[in-house]
Formats: sequence, C-alpha cells, structure tokens
Amino acid sequence: MAGHIPPRQLAFALPHAESLTRDNFLEGPANAAGLALVDAWPEWPARTMFLVGPDGSGKSHLAAIWAEQAGARSVAAHALCAINVPAELATGALVLEDLRSGAIDERALFHLLNMAREDGAYILITGREAPASLLIALNDLRSRLRAIPVIELLPPDDQLFRALIVKLCADRQLSVDEAVVSYVATRIERSYAAAREAVALLDGESLRLGRPVTRALAAELLRQAEP
Repeated sequence: MAGHIPPRQLAFALPHAESLTRDNFLEGPANAAGLALVDAWPEWPARTMFLVGPDGSGKSHLAAIWAEQAGARSVAAHALCAINVPAELATGALVLEDLRSGAIDERALFHLLNMAREDGAYILITGREAPASLLIALNDLRSRLRAIPVIELLPPDDQLFRALIVKLCADRQLSVDEAVVSYVATRIERSYAAAREAVALLDGESLRLGRPVTRALAAELLRQAEP
C-alpha cells in the first residue's frame, strides 16, 4: 500500500548496572590526581576536598570508592537541607554530589561546612565546575568554597578513551570487537559524554534492529547521528 510505513520494533531501555568498585576504575593520566586523592585518605591536605571534572569523567566512581573506604554517606547537593546536616555527618564522612550554581541551599551548605570543621569530619564534594566559578550569593560561603583544595579530572587520552568505550559496552553486556571500538573512538568527540551517548545509541539500535553491533552498523548509526 502506498505510503505504508512498516511498524518498528520497540526497544525497551532496560536498566544496566555500572560497576563502581576500585577494581573496575579505569586508570589513566586524566584521572591520576583524583585516584591518588582517594588512595591517600585520610592523609588529605584538607578535610574537605573538591573533585572537579566533566560529565562521565569518573567523579561519582571515585566518590563511591572513597565512600566505601571512609564509611561515608552520600547526598546530592540539590537535596541538602539544614535540618538534615547533623545526620549527614553522623559517620564523620560525607560525599556531596554534583554541586552546581543555582541548585543548592546555600545556608544549608554553609552550616554543613561549619559543622564538619567543628567535628573534624571529612567531606568530598564533586562538581562540574571549580568553586571559583560557582555563582554563590552568600559571601561567607563563597569565601569558604574558594578555600577548598581542588583536584581536577581531565579529558581522556586515547588509551583511556578506548578503554572507556569497552567498559561502557561491558556494563551494558554489549559485545563489540576491536574494529568497532577503533571506529567509534575515531569518529566521535573525545569526551566522556560523547562515549556514553555513542554506546547508548549502539545498544538501543542493536536491540531495536535485532542486529549485533558491527563496524558497519556503527558506521551507519554514527552517520545518521551527525548534525
């Protein structure tokens, strides 16, 4: 029939577990400083440290490794509220995840930093931008944040980038060979976010089409995804 479009197979986005253990952390020059910080605990230069890096750079993975070592609780920065600060610091260690401008109760954060200093607690803050770049209205908090030592995670080098693609595929139980990894690594932006997007695309379309991920399929999908 003219104009008839055959139905597309539905692909369901099933949850996939991403391993956040020390053994599964991909080491490289880009994240060496962050890993050294985690391994050095409790011999930190300060009891509160700030871990900065782009999306997907391993901040949450490193924070999870440290939380396991330190017995730390974890809370999203946007969910922090003053009334819960004593409970968050109950174990003497806390991960404050994804601190960003405009998504924080500033008085609650100031209260947290003050209480942690009084109690000698450890805090690991993660974020996409350094403290000096955050838009903070509360002067005392802005000054306090800018005094926190910063460890930066850098963009991946070629070896780490290829290893990241392999790990992201493994996390999704997606079977790929070296030809696919090499093709993808040289056709997308070398960033953590781009690698995640590419692997998610390959996984979803492979499931929808009922086809294994080959170099030919990767080429077809990445060409379609180009602006």
